[in-house]
Amino acid sequence: MMNAVHVPPVDLSAAQRQVVVALKRRGEASAEELAEALGITPSGVRQHLAALRAAGIVAARQERGRSGRPTDLYHSTDLAEAVLSKVSVDLSVELLGHIEEEDPQLVSRIFERRRDRRVEQARTQMAGKNLDEKMAFLAGMLDEEGYLADFEKLPGGAYRMTLHSCAIWAVASRYGQACTTELEFLREVLPEVEVERVAHKAAGAYACGYEVRPRDHRVAAPRRRRPVAVTPATDELRA
Repeated sequence: MMNAVHVPPVDLSAAQRQVVVALKRRGEASAEELAEALGITPSGVRQHLAALRAAGIVAARQERGRSGRPTDLYHSTDLAEAVLSKVSVDLSVELLGHIEEEDPQLVSRIFERRRDRRVEQARTQMAGKNLDEKMAFLAGMLDEEGYLADFEKLPGGAYRMTLHSCAIWAVASRYGQACTTELEFLREVLPEVEVERVAHKAAGAYACGYEVRPRDHRVAAPRRRRPVAVTPATDELRA
């Protein structure tokens, strides 16, 4: 079981929320990069970042830039997941804790039922769509749920889906079943492709990433064995 994340009440202004969202979509960025992305001044971004750092939503590290001077690179903290989440996480964690005390196996079944419900809903709305349309639908669905999801097309007909935020981080940070069923959800709604998790926030990444690749239906032809040369027996061997 992972450690739970304490979620104190935090109210963000609209501008501060935009900074957090922009930062999560990049994983890590400087004030100048955020300013360019948001169309505001670097000094304005730094003011927001200072307030976000004080609230524990953003942290920074220094990296030496091209000029040799250190540059602050900012990234969001675990608290940002809960702040951006549209789910009432405190109550969810509390209720799951009570359920776990009564029957630990029931927690897993709850996550499985949530997965099954989402799979059924997604399949209904994805019926008749091609893979491009399915990926767009899933990205929109997950983005609406608070995952800050997007996707890009890769060479060879593959895709990469990135979830820049975790809508259920307070739950997922305590119950690994949440992450397991998220991967299973994608695999079940996209049975025609292979889905692999290539980045995992619970393992220390800034975001969760999934690669979606077409299945290779080609069966490899059996390898032909080389004929073994037979050496005629000599008189010495016969003896």
